[in-house]
Amino acid sequence: MEQSTTLLPNFTHSPIDVHSHFNHGSKFDCPETEAHIRDINFIESVYRRVGVTQVGISTFASVTEPTCVSEENEYLHRLIKEKDWVYQWVVIDPRQKETYAQAQRMLTHPKVLGIKLHPAYHGYRILDYAQELFAFANSQKTVVLIHPQYEISSMRPFADKCPDMKLILAHLDSTRFQEYTDTIAYAEYGNIYTDTSGRASAANNVIEGAVQRVGSQKILFGTDTYSYAFQFGRIALSALSTEEKENILWKNATRLFPNAFLS
Repeated sequence: MEQSTTLLPNFTHSPIDVHSHFNHGSKFDCPETEAHIRDINFIESVYRRVGVTQVGISTFASVTEPTCVSEENEYLHRLIKEKDWVYQWVVIDPRQKETYAQAQRMLTHPKVLGIKLHPAYHGYRILDYAQELFAFANSQKTVVLIHPQYEISSMRPFADKCPDMKLILAHLDSTRFQEYTDTIAYAEYGNIYTDTSGRASAANNVIEGAVQRVGSQKILFGTDTYSYAFQFGRIALSALSTEEKENILWKNATRLFPNAFLS
């Protein structure tokens, strides 16, 4: 095998992380260890060091514990006005009707990206609430970021009824690769996307294969508080073209959220 040198492309824009979380001292924070730090100050120091200035985020407490969703949404809504790098996903628990009104109010702010759903941690079945959730999102003409659990393909019929909503199926996964890519490819209005957050994108052809199947404009960059170096390097050193890498790393985010992120 001939030895070759691979250089990072000369990108002209910092990546936009559309999917992250943080701990901030809540009793419902996600457990952390010396090997995986989730504290907001540590996370901010990482972003500052690598030059990332725009991050779509929700608190860990808001997705791990349903009893504090409203409180955590209010905390984060104050924080986006204080920290320039923080952009908000407002969390809805469909069993708490007040979170719909809260989301409707917050979605008018330019630094609120859309709605975050985490049925797995909140303990409800998404199919029991999908119709009302997506109808609400459609009425707000907003984006929904969902931890999809096992109902990936079941999301398309709802998205097909909601042309003014856009849906991001988080955590592109090699073990459910065809389900992810088919759901995106066959969406009637082309309004379903995915992101690279978490460990699922580590497989050696999952991102490249997804680009081949659905195109680079349907995939967004996210870290989910895993190593920025891994997440960025996984895309920057992939077999994709520079244009495809740029789409994933920031251009798609500026297209999907034109009122929030700077191009």
